[in-house]
Amino acid sequence: MKEIILAKYGEIILKGGNRPKFENILMNNIRNSLKNVAEVKARLAQATIYVEVFDEDKMDIVVERLSKIFGIVSITRAVVCEKDIEDIKAKAKEYLKKDFKDGVKFKVEAKRSDKQFPLNSPQICMEVGGYLDDEYPNIVVDVHNPEVTVKVEVRDFGAYVYADENKVQGQGGMPIGTGSKATLLLSGGIDSPVAGHMISKRGVEIDAVNFFSFPYTSERAKEKVIELASIIAQYTSKINLYIVPFTEIQLQIAEKCPEEHLTLVMRRFMMRIAERLARKHKSLALVTGESVGQVASQTLAALDVTNSAVDMPVLQPLIGMDKIEIVDRAHEIGTFETSILPYEDCCTVFTPKHPTTNPKRANIEKSENRLDVETLIEAALAGVEKIEVYPK
Repeated sequence: MKEIILAKYGEIILKGGNRPKFENILMNNIRNSLKNVAEVKARLAQATIYVEVFDEDKMDIVVERLSKIFGIVSITRAVVCEKDIEDIKAKAKEYLKKDFKDGVKFKVEAKRSDKQFPLNSPQICMEVGGYLDDEYPNIVVDVHNPEVTVKVEVRDFGAYVYADENKVQGQGGMPIGTGSKATLLLSGGIDSPVAGHMISKRGVEIDAVNFFSFPYTSERAKEKVIELASIIAQYTSKINLYIVPFTEIQLQIAEKCPEEHLTLVMRRFMMRIAERLARKHKSLALVTGESVGQVASQTLAALDVTNSAVDMPVLQPLIGMDKIEIVDRAHEIGTFETSILPYEDCCTVFTPKHPTTNPKRANIEKSENRLDVETLIEAALAGVEKIEVYPK
């Protein structure tokens, strides 16, 4: 029996007159994601993408790839039927036999968009449901609490049958490329990769910036960040990762600024450098992984001081989440195990023992005035390394 993949999208439906633009971007993202995986043919009709896979051995990997494309809410493998009720019944019986265990409760739901088909949706349900009930005497019809929901779709160009319970959850959100571009400050920790995933879910393309303090942070720490970017890229396609040499800035801060101000002065440098890179590469906002009150540098007062260093918008998708929620999301997207590898990043190397939690902007700026801010920023920018990171 020939199978096909049905990928459903959701929020795009609400886009009114702009909907074709969003659909075209989603279709391009699907083709780009699958072009090196399998030979496929994809078509779109009535909020569903129909993906034919010419090598049946590649069905699983295609489903897995589709499950990581923003804009798709569910993916289902279905059997292709003739637009004939007898063929639909026979295919349903054979295709779903593994789902019909003894005593299982089921119902049939039908959608008929081809109005030339001789049976309407309720009649399709009656025909298919009655046939399955006769062929499998040990299963039970239960339209209120079914364990298996048999779906029958009769479209203009074909008919399809599948069990709704076998669908795979998609990412949802909006297709990458519909929400402009932003630059993610990517550390080696748990939070920032999750922030990158969450902002990408709104259709935002992302670049990433990492601050590297060799020899205080090792090459393994750098490799860890590249690995994290490659995991995020599974959802976003290629990410341009900019590695910024940060050692001299941190040494100057440690030498000339009060210890309790080290983290905030450092973060203001990071924001300024990230903003310069963002503007150079056409990003419209910065993205960071702060959550209010999680650490001393993430109190509202501290966030005000940090964000005041730049003029462009700062997006903080995790701002109202607690650590458990963030960790759960990191597990879901596959970044957690990499994030907890024991390689320090530059934020943890020069951490003060007693950082200020209620900083005053004027005091932090006074500390910054002890440094040649512009010269340090220009030197760091001159040493930036660009790495094109592709999906893992």
